[in-house]
Amino acid sequence: MKTKATLLILLTIFVSVQIIKAQDEIHKKTDEVILCKVKEIGLDDIKYQMSDRDDEIIFSISKNSVSKLILENGEELVFEDSFNNPENYLDNKKNALKIDFLSPLTGNTSISFEHCIRPGRSYEVTLGIIGLGIDPNEIKQAGFFVKGGMKLIKTPDFYLRGMRYSHILKGSYIKPEIAFGYYSRDYKDHDYYYGSKTSRDAIISGALFLNFGKQWIFDNAFLMDFYFGLGYGFDDGPVDGGYHYGYLVGSSSFPIAAQAGLKIGFLFK
Repeated sequence: MKTKATLLILLTIFVSVQIIKAQDEIHKKTDEVILCKVKEIGLDDIKYQMSDRDDEIIFSISKNSVSKLILENGEELVFEDSFNNPENYLDNKKNALKIDFLSPLTGNTSISFEHCIRPGRSYEVTLGIIGLGIDPNEIKQAGFFVKGGMKLIKTPDFYLRGMRYSHILKGSYIKPEIAFGYYSRDYKDHDYYYGSKTSRDAIISGALFLNFGKQWIFDNAFLMDFYFGLGYGFDDGPVDGGYHYGYLVGSSSFPIAAQAGLKIGFLFK
């Protein structure tokens, strides 16, 4: 009798283990695991039945709350938040070439390239050609500046099922950015006795910015990008502080830096 009872207990344990193994596992992002029988995997939801219930009640859970699903046959499915799922933006062009629209009026031409890394994040680099623009003071400026930064596009304050960016590069953003410039120009020094004297000066400048802006996309082809930025800067010119063609830098006693602009451009794959 004891042998039969032992065998019965072992058989019960074995069957129970097999039943548990045969269950599907829904792993939530909170690390909670739901043992169940999955009935349907939809676009937004997973529908399932609880294995410890005898009724036919169907439960559902948003796929955005699930990190992965392990089926009873061992197959593992991983889910990604639909808002940040790259597959939802396959038709979006993820590269942009821009020009700072007003930069030629200030003595330079500024060209930028932006590339999307993933939804909500892209990097942008800028090359400014100093001297390729208007020179009203006839100082013959010539040189360059470069900028580089990471653009972080704002996500909504609330989320509704099925929401996504209207375009992967569109929206309000902040962008930490570093800048460096080198150029030369004529500098006129006025002397009371000897009159004015012209010399050629080489100037190095740099700045660290936190930019705020907004970018609009039109027909997945054309864009407008308005921005302004504040930060810290330096220069070694004959005049303490001033405009360095890509940005303004304050005096050494107040090394504030500022910039603003309106870029226009086109998108491409």
